[in-house]
Amino acid sequence: MNFQEVLAGLPPADHIERLELCCDGAPAGHIDNRPGSAGSVRVYAAVARDGRIDRDAARRALELYAEHTAAARAHPGHHPNIDRLLRLLADGRPLTVTIVPRNR
Repeated sequence: MNFQEVLAGLPPADHIERLELCCDGAPAGHIDNRPGSAGSVRVYAAVARDGRIDRDAARRALELYAEHTAAARAHPGHHPNIDRLLRLLADGRPLTVTIVPRNR
């Protein structure tokens, strides 16, 4: 299955403005729900359990990213949201994920 097919099976994220990420209580970035990163919002939101992404969730996310995971491994820095998950696998430090809702 490719990434577009995977996305078709994930819950929608229209209600999300962005995801704010922390590691060890310190900011670790954010992912805006906009073209180019909306798929990452859906992946991260789908795998986070109780607002947290641990090694198991990171492995699942990397599976969901499908062909993009291989591209990220081959070209570090080109897929920062996947790079972040690969770092998590290497260092074991989980991410806290806070959903910032979209104002409607």
